[in-house]
This record gives sequence, structure tokens and C-alpha cells, in this order.
Amino acid sequence: MPIETWLIFTMGIMLVGSIVALEIRDVLSAIIAIGIVGLAVSIAFLFLQAPDLAIVQFLFEIFALIILVRAFIGKKAHEDSLASNKTAAVVVGVVLLAILFLCLPIFRALPPFGEPLFITSAHYTKMATQETGAANLVASIILDYRAYDTLGEVTVLFAAILGALTVLRTSRRTQKGKESK
Repeated sequence: MPIETWLIFTMGIMLVGSIVALEIRDVLSAIIAIGIVGLAVSIAFLFLQAPDLAIVQFLFEIFALIILVRAFIGKKAHEDSLASNKTAAVVVGVVLLAILFLCLPIFRALPPFGEPLFITSAHYTKMATQETGAANLVASIILDYRAYDTLGEVTVLFAAILGALTVLRTSRRTQKGKESK
């Protein structure tokens, strides 16, 4: 099965997760839907043979979910949840099981691990030292061929750290304010 089919399927999951995150009333459930979208982006990076981006995206999603859940866990915004509506919970469960059942043949059609799908990686390994002049193959790929990609990864990680520090600092200030009253 061609890789484009996998990417279209993953994009469908991202679209459904985005729509759910926008339309659902429960903030905590919306945060989970956003996490599903981020996980699908990470899987898409794996399909595109970019495991480094997949790892960065996956870690960023974990940190973002932790921060968002921590920010909203004490709020009253998530009291009206889907669990109170049993019909909606059953429908969501059935839909998730159907998606899992429909995904099983797709997962079986994945190429064997380590089998290259693109010729770019072969060019990198053959020509990297001659074209870049670097003695280290990995350094030549990361710093010459994928420099913008690496810069983007570092920027995303830096933004995630700043966001985490901002949320934690704000929550500490509100806790200190509550304790002093």
C-alpha cells in the first residue's frame, strides 16, 4: 500500500480530532482530542521517515497535555463531561472500536522496519561526506542537509519549555495568593 494512503488516513484522524476538539463542550475532553491530533502528526512524521521529528512531536505533545491538564484540572470547566451522558459515551466507544477494527489491516500493511521508502536517505549516506566536507556523517546530515529542520525542532522545544515555565509560574502565584488569604 502506498505511503500516501497512510498519510491521508492520518490526516483524516487529525481532521476528526480537530473538529471534536472545537465542538466538544468539556475542556478536558477537548484537551485529549488535541493530544490525539498531535499523536497523529507524530505518526505522520514516522510515515515520512523522519523519526527525529516524530520523537520531538511526541514529547512536545506529552508536555503540552500535562501542562494543559494541570492548568484546567481544578477548574469548573470540565464538570459537564461526556461520562455523564451514557448514550454519548457508548457511541464514542463504538466509534473508537470501529476505527481500531478498520485500522488493523492498515497496520499490517506497514513496510518492514528499516526498509527505506525514499531515495533521499540513500543519497545522504553516499554523498554527505563529499558534498559537505564533514568527517561525521550524522553531523553533515543534521547541520547541512537538514539545518532548517533542526532549527525548527530546537525552536519548538524552546517554546514548549517557555510555555511550561509560564504555566507553572502562574499556577504557583495563584496558589501563593490563595494561601495568603
